[in-house]
Amino acid sequence: MKRSRIASLIVGMLLLPLAVVLPAVSAYAAANTATFAKTSDWGSGYQAQFTVTNNGSSAISGWTVAFDLPSGSSVGTYWDALLTQSGSHYTFKNRDYNASIAAGASVTFGFVASGSGTPTGCTLNGAACGGGGGGSDTQAPSTPAGLAVTGHTSSSVSLSWTASTDNVGVTGYEVYQGSSLATTVSGTSATVSGLSASTSYTFKVRAKDAAGNLSAFSASVSATTDSSSGGGGSGVFSPYVDITMATPTLKDVATATGQKHFTLAFALGDSTGCNPSWGGTIALGDSRVIGEVNDLKGVGGDVTVATGGALGPYLENSCGSSSALLAAYKKALDAVGSNHIDVDVEASIPVAQVNTALKQLQSERGTTVTYTLRVQAQDYGVDPFSVQILQDAASRGLNVTVNPMLMDFGYSGSWGDALISAANATLGQMKQIWTGKSDAELKRMLGLTPMIGKNDTGPTTTQAVAGQLLSYAQSNHVGSIGFWSVGRDNGGCPNGSVSPTCSGISQSTYEFTNIFKAFTG
Repeated sequence: MKRSRIASLIVGMLLLPLAVVLPAVSAYAAANTATFAKTSDWGSGYQAQFTVTNNGSSAISGWTVAFDLPSGSSVGTYWDALLTQSGSHYTFKNRDYNASIAAGASVTFGFVASGSGTPTGCTLNGAACGGGGGGSDTQAPSTPAGLAVTGHTSSSVSLSWTASTDNVGVTGYEVYQGSSLATTVSGTSATVSGLSASTSYTFKVRAKDAAGNLSAFSASVSATTDSSSGGGGSGVFSPYVDITMATPTLKDVATATGQKHFTLAFALGDSTGCNPSWGGTIALGDSRVIGEVNDLKGVGGDVTVATGGALGPYLENSCGSSSALLAAYKKALDAVGSNHIDVDVEASIPVAQVNTALKQLQSERGTTVTYTLRVQAQDYGVDPFSVQILQDAASRGLNVTVNPMLMDFGYSGSWGDALISAANATLGQMKQIWTGKSDAELKRMLGLTPMIGKNDTGPTTTQAVAGQLLSYAQSNHVGSIGFWSVGRDNGGCPNGSVSPTCSGISQSTYEFTNIFKAFTG
């Protein structure tokens, strides 16, 4: 964001001797697999993915997954594969960018299906998707350990656990809410959504392998969802905090205002390249930062990790592949126990690579993804490059919140009216991208992020303008509000200056936080 310009910162496998006779399970382990998992289920349909894994010793140069669906079920939207259909038989082939799978690596593709029927007769390159084990694998995986709650909102709970082991290989995990299957994932974390506010839930998880063997259930954990109030940690209002600054602390703000969700800016590449750090200089595990986050979580709070910004170096440009970027995203999120990521784009990024990584992250973990984007003008919306990013995201089935930066753009007339005009123009752009969504659905995908007080280029977001924007957000039921930044939310420099530590206008401490925390979505 332009806001950042005001800141003052800144193995190898050993060859077996020929005399060694390999056990029968080795042939099974070497077979490639395509593992099906539902990532979301709403009764009349579901979202799912296949994970294609190369268990061999050399790369796969292309793959085809084919299966049948029972009567009453059909595939609709799909991503990261090419589809041909003949009646109830569906054949998915790789795209150019994911055709090659290195030994030991995996790729995923996904789709949305109507009806409740799941794939049958699955084949991968003509062989059984399960790896052709012929039922010879009867050993169940070990029980997942260390199940823990890593975050919660008013409608979701995020979980993580330690990976299970298996004689052939674990292919996924089933997450249960009480006695009902909530979701199936391939990794060791998940977010269960669609929950009720202020309600206690119990969760457990078990592992499965390619032959369908299931482990015992883990020990159960319980979590209570947040209240539906925007200031209570639900995540619908999440102001930015420059986490490279030692004050104010997250808990101090939470204690003073009741606001318990914040967006940490920014996770950037450090001097070694594709390695996330706060501001590019502070280690992810820095004791002050982790202490602040833990203190906040101790009072029921949660955080979003923001990448990008105005200064860089961007992780998105420092990481040379989607897999490397995915690993960097996971590292940043895991450092603070978050399942929310905000990508702030104010420079060129490799769009396909970034959206591929974000899609994989969302498919594996259910991560909420926000794109924070530059506004070109009050009647135009976000800039053309931002539109390209969103078009590519939509083509891959990536679910995003679109967060126009309501700051530092050319305008005429009232600044408050200009902010609302820019928000409406962005909605118009979104309608051209997501043509099948209703106006109400698009508004739930919209975020609003002003810069409080004096903006870099001259306009001033006053308390009255903030109230006007809040009224627009409430009446239109948009998805979220944030602002830059909590460190500026005080009247320490009421002389109209632009500073990273005060708003430049006359105000009480945390006045804008207290205004916007009334947002209920």
